Amino acid sequence: MGPLAGLRIIELAGIGPGPMTAMMLGDMGADVVRVDRTRSGAMEFLSDRRYAVHNRSRRSVAVDLQKPEGAAVVLRLVAKADGLIEPFRPGVAERLGIGPEPCLRANPKLVYGRMTGWGQDGPLARAAGHDINYIALTGALHAIGRAGERPVPPLNLVGDFGGGGMLLAFGMVCGLLEAQRSGKGQVVDAAMVDGAALLFAGLFGLHAAGYWKDERGVNLLDTGAHFYDVYETADGKFVSVGAIEPQFYALLLEKTGLASADLPPQMQRESWPAMKERLAAIFKTKTRDEWSAIMEGSDICFAPVLSIAEAPEHPHARARDAYVDVEGVRQPAPAPRFSRTTPEVKRAAAARGAHTDEVLAEYGFDAADIQKLRAAAVIT
Repeated sequence: MGPLAGLRIIELAGIGPGPMTAMMLGDMGADVVRVDRTRSGAMEFLSDRRYAVHNRSRRSVAVDLQKPEGAAVVLRLVAKADGLIEPFRPGVAERLGIGPEPCLRANPKLVYGRMTGWGQDGPLARAAGHDINYIALTGALHAIGRAGERPVPPLNLVGDFGGGGMLLAFGMVCGLLEAQRSGKGQVVDAAMVDGAALLFAGLFGLHAAGYWKDERGVNLLDTGAHFYDVYETADGKFVSVGAIEPQFYALLLEKTGLASADLPPQMQRESWPAMKERLAAIFKTKTRDEWSAIMEGSDICFAPVLSIAEAPEHPHARARDAYVDVEGVRQPAPAPRFSRTTPEVKRAAAARGAHTDEVLAEYGFDAADIQKLRAAAVIT
């Protein structure tokens, strides 16, 4: 029974950040119902539902939203829900008849969460885009990369998931908490471009102070500093070092055999490239596991760079049960953790429409309603 147990959320099926939000709410105990399409979409490339990890912890109903009767089904679900997650471009939900106005009319206490890339307004609002575009506009993509090289997209973690899915999850919980006090619902406009900018807030302060340069690979946290970087080891693997504080840096020098050397001050930027070469040569003298035996668990701020396959097997991850097996698929466990209301993965991703009859019955549809909808191909 996670901390959101008792809340009902309707998720209109999408890709990327919307499912991330729904997964997080479902893991935390909310009863999330995913309204899937009645037919597979172009982006549904996983042949086995179990691998769609972001679709876990919720049930699925299949509804044809292109039909007016499909919109009516959603409005009946919304009438008994606490929140809704909508992933479409601005105007699409309105065209389908399930925009904020009819939904809030059906349930004035509803928290209507909207997940888009550019937001509900502005000159780019109706344009297509992906994570790489949203973070490009915020300055985040420009800042990520090594000196003299092109920017490096950080997968789709910053825009889709950090700046999108997690932002909407936070917004939904804020809206749900406020609705409990006021008795009134509202619309949450979560835009990935806004969320990515918010994640970048601290660096805006450093830039304004003159401490962060626009040039890539010359700053404290962007691989400019020799004490905050990734180094290759003798076996072709890598280790990470983040010894920023002076006492941590002193320990790094001790463990690498440089403590007694005549070295420039740690924060002397012009010396960073030469020190980086020096450390790179030292780290190449041992394997990743040998360096882990020397440095891991110390205050150097060190960790081996693990692959996706290796990460769940690390002793720290195993001790904390940081990964779980759900129907044979290894995946991250719900987070954060709670001392009393423990979250859990309730189920693997459901097959499209696996719970249509069950859910509709719970939301007040009788057998005749369901039969009529299925005969008209509104549900499957």
